[in-house]
Amino acid sequence: MSIWKFKDQKNLAVISTRKVFSSAGWIAYVSHDDDDESWQFYGDEAEIDQDDLILVALVEVVELDQTVAQLADLPLGWHAWRDTKTSPWKRAKMPDGPQESELS
Repeated sequence: MSIWKFKDQKNLAVISTRKVFSSAGWIAYVSHDDDDESWQFYGDEAEIDQDDLILVALVEVVELDQTVAQLADLPLGWHAWRDTKTSPWKRAKMPDGPQESELS
């Protein structure tokens, strides 16, 4: 592995899925959440089963797919996605959630 590009520590716990870490899985979607500064790495599943979620170290994700290092500078509140395992990453600011006043 080359130079560590993330500001976060290698052993930071991040969320992913069992499918991503299976031999058939690949990372299709990444989010860097603004509210808790967490990272999430998902595959191309249409829906995520809560029982499929796992915690892994950030370094394990980078070792699994070194293209994720291209997202080390992804700002808080942004996400990235790609259509295929070899497609380039696309980035955008995540849409704002409903305002507290809209929830009541």
